Amino acid sequence: MDITRKGEKFCTITNYPKVGQKMADFTVINDQNQEVELAKLLDRPLLISVVPDINTSVCSLQTQHFNKEMDNYNGINFVTISTNSVAQQQNWCAAEGVQKMRLLSDEKLDFGKQTNLLMADSGLLARSVWILDPSGTIIYSEIMSEMTDEPNYSKALDQLNQN
Repeated sequence: MDITRKGEKFCTITNYPKVGQKMADFTVINDQNQEVELAKLLDRPLLISVVPDINTSVCSLQTQHFNKEMDNYNGINFVTISTNSVAQQQNWCAAEGVQKMRLLSDEKLDFGKQTNLLMADSGLLARSVWILDPSGTIIYSEIMSEMTDEPNYSKALDQLNQN
């Protein structure tokens, strides 16, 4: 899949996870600087919002949007994953008043490498949304082919309503 940035080809990603497959195991870092494995997030259905850089406008909008929706979905884990450091994520949350959404750092690039969502040598993740059932099976995915496009929020949230 080709990924563009403002209409210009940025990179190509291949072998990324597909609906019906198990999500690859990965480890990210939480706001307490502790490692979190995928299995620890699967005590209930999981929505993973992946953003390239939390400090950019579209990434900020995406994270804020899902943060606002969380209250409407009891029994669902919502997380945002970016390659930003824990400190950068905490600063962003403080500046934006985001308190509910769990931001997880992939600064070590394990998530990006395990899922093949790491975009070439940029150190950034492909903007995407994933919904997993508690067994880790992917039941919904959307990868934005244009880095500056927001995801289809209603389609993702409709999938949550079906579970």
